[in-house]
Amino acid sequence: MSVPRRIGILTGGGDVPGLNSVIKSVVYRSTELGFEVLGLRRGWEALTHMRPGPELDPDYVRPLDRATTRTIDRTGGTTLHSSRTNPRKMRAGKLPDVVPAERLTSLETGDGVYDFTPVVLENLDRLGIHTLISIGGDDTLSYSRVLADAGVQIIAIPKTMDNDVKGTEYCIGFSTAITRAKDAINRQRTTLGSHERIGVFRIFGRNAGFTALYTAYVTSARCVIPEHRFDLANLVDVLVEDRRNNPSRYSFVIASEGALPQGMELQEVGEADAYGHRHKASIGEFLADEIKRRTGIETVNSELTYDLRSGDPDALDQMVGITFANVAMELVVDGKTGQMTAIRDGRYGYCPIPEPGARTVDVERFYNADRYRPIYTNKIGLPIMLTQPVA
Repeated sequence: MSVPRRIGILTGGGDVPGLNSVIKSVVYRSTELGFEVLGLRRGWEALTHMRPGPELDPDYVRPLDRATTRTIDRTGGTTLHSSRTNPRKMRAGKLPDVVPAERLTSLETGDGVYDFTPVVLENLDRLGIHTLISIGGDDTLSYSRVLADAGVQIIAIPKTMDNDVKGTEYCIGFSTAITRAKDAINRQRTTLGSHERIGVFRIFGRNAGFTALYTAYVTSARCVIPEHRFDLANLVDVLVEDRRNNPSRYSFVIASEGALPQGMELQEVGEADAYGHRHKASIGEFLADEIKRRTGIETVNSELTYDLRSGDPDALDQMVGITFANVAMELVVDGKTGQMTAIRDGRYGYCPIPEPGARTVDVERFYNADRYRPIYTNKIGLPIMLTQPVA
């Protein structure tokens, strides 16, 4: 009898709603095709930290089947859990104790940094994984490219609330994030109006402003985004004007976490993660303080960040997650590798796993930089997500 091919699946980086729909759909399609599926827990950490031996390490590897995944798509998060592990840049003090000291010497690249790619490849071989499906954003995908270049059959699925992965017009988690942000802002309008305040809503978007821009699109709001440095004095004038013209005497702006005023920088704080990212000081706090200082009007700073990635996915994210999973399995069956599922020109498709770096908003076409709001006109012919088609 032939041995079934074995597929590994993992989720890396921050969780978003819709991941469990991908996992379940991969398992269901795989079992129809006669494949086994191993769930790799905590992202890439499973392949750097798993204990060797004849048995599967239950902390990091779990067989998945229809029974164990039947209901997981009814909740958010990821049943496989996640981490921000970067196997190419493991640091002393965070190394697994399962790798002997003499082996570590051969993995060190300098300055206390270790490249665990040889360990990852050995563990994939040890697990008998023929194909790997990685679900993640830019950081997770960057290491997926490394494995593809090393000869691993790998298919990637894009997810991020920032919707900034190159090569695709849509990433899992984006629709739910916008929907949650819209609901939260509309609820908080009552408090802003009751106290006649100016609100600042900080939202995800370190390098790209899609989440803030699209939330502004559906809430008729102002927004500031990383792609365009804003004139602080002009923004304050616009918000004061909005407040004056509003019968309820309030106004608000949505701020991407990576937005910056002209001629100023915000300090980065905290320890860098495995991919070199540090948290930026809050643009929300900065704006709220500056608006109050310049106008004397009471302000409210509301952080709309982690709540947007929590809970169940909306229908669109669930639908895209299910479809991306099935597209991925079609690529597996066709023997493709180094590819990523995608939506391109409004259609499901795929493309090579992209180079690192964010896809960004085309400011000239989609953002009114003088009035800090989306451009609503000239949409005929655009994909449903109202963005420029990807090449």
